[in-house]
Amino acid sequence: MLELKAINLAADPLAARYVKNEIVTVEFARHAGELTSLEGPNRYQAGDALITGSTGSRWSVSRDRFVAKYEAVAPITMGEDGRYAARPVPVLARQIAEPFSAERTAGGDRLHGKAGDWLLQYAPGDFGVAEQERFAQVYRKLP
Repeated sequence: MLELKAINLAADPLAARYVKNEIVTVEFARHAGELTSLEGPNRYQAGDALITGSTGSRWSVSRDRFVAKYEAVAPITMGEDGRYAARPVPVLARQIAEPFSAERTAGGDRLHGKAGDWLLQYAPGDFGVAEQERFAQVYRKLP
């Protein structure tokens, strides 16, 4: 398995910028905990967003990052459980041809991907993994 360390997709010629186009369902955590996504453990704190994507995938996002990445879908307002739309915030992404793991600095979690899955970089040291099928459904490449 390929172990990715000191990752910087901004310097990777095989990476490109994409945006997510998705409506998700959100529940805000009442207590600290951990959920297991397809890619590995996601630790969260009280107030963080526990997200279920349109394809059934689950993950957590810290409250401060969530506000920058999602907007409430009426009739709810920001901070209430319910439906949220992904803001068109560009991320760097690269498809990885073999099974891999990547350490996510934010939260210290180690994420895992299968051959063909995508490594996403939201900010320096902050990563995610999207399955090949999910990536094709919810992400679009920027010109």
